Amino acid sequence: MGYDVIGDIHGQADKLEALLRKLGYVHRASGWVPPQERQAVFLGDLIDRGPEQVKAVNAVRSMIDAGHARSVMGNHEFNAIGYATPRRDAPGEFLRRHSPKNLSQHADFLRQVGEGSDLHRELVWWFKSLPPMLDLGDIRVVHAWWHQPHVDLVTRRVQSGRAMDEDFLHEAYVNGSPEWEAMEGLTKGLEIRLPDGHSFVDHGGVERREVRTKWWHEEPRSYRDVAIVGDGQHHRVPDHPLPDDYAGAPVDGSPVFIGHYWMTGRPGLQSPKVACVDYSAAKNGPLVAYRWDGEQELDSRHFVAAG
Repeated sequence: MGYDVIGDIHGQADKLEALLRKLGYVHRASGWVPPQERQAVFLGDLIDRGPEQVKAVNAVRSMIDAGHARSVMGNHEFNAIGYATPRRDAPGEFLRRHSPKNLSQHADFLRQVGEGSDLHRELVWWFKSLPPMLDLGDIRVVHAWWHQPHVDLVTRRVQSGRAMDEDFLHEAYVNGSPEWEAMEGLTKGLEIRLPDGHSFVDHGGVERREVRTKWWHEEPRSYRDVAIVGDGQHHRVPDHPLPDDYAGAPVDGSPVFIGHYWMTGRPGLQSPKVACVDYSAAKNGPLVAYRWDGEQELDSRHFVAAG
């Protein structure tokens, strides 16, 4: 079985269709059909930002239903679940706060599905069925960070092939709980706090002290080695040694595929064992896939882009 691992779609249905055609998929009445002996694997973040979110979700869902695809849960699906799920301990409130910031990130989805509609409820139910990670034996797939302790915890708590249960979901929205740490890590990656007196400015102009990291770095020594920041911000990250409890590590074993990180430029590998296939499709970048054909050392010539 060969896999076509596809990055964050964010409601860009036209780019998805263009990429599938480029990969040799054919559109039938039942949905998109892959070339023989291949399957699509989606990295989550199917929704938010784009103009055709329902169409994009339906395309992916029909492929999954037909056995032609799989998908993991991205942070945007997990956020959508929390936004629509009432808290048990606070009537009228939700697991994910309906703050102006959270609403702005999710507003296009809510408008396109109709907030509170049958369609909205049904799609949120379906999002709960998406696994936070997939170990397919020869490859591993997760939205942001394959961290084995997080994988093990979620594997124990979330039954394979079953929707995420309410107990786990509520525990995963308790800041600082093991479940919260696991879902934060798997869907949002490894972040670390910069040393006192240091900060950077993110793409939205917000000053931040917590920075995303290249958790896959093969020789991580300093904050600057691993920090993921925008152009012109690297000098603001100190070249200090990483803390002793830094959890990032090179990947051994089967290759790992991730999305989430808004890469730009020509698609390339993060390491011989790690490939990110999110190239900012929601920000005028292409939708990218990695066409995996059994190799255990990844090859940058296997990237395919459209849009």
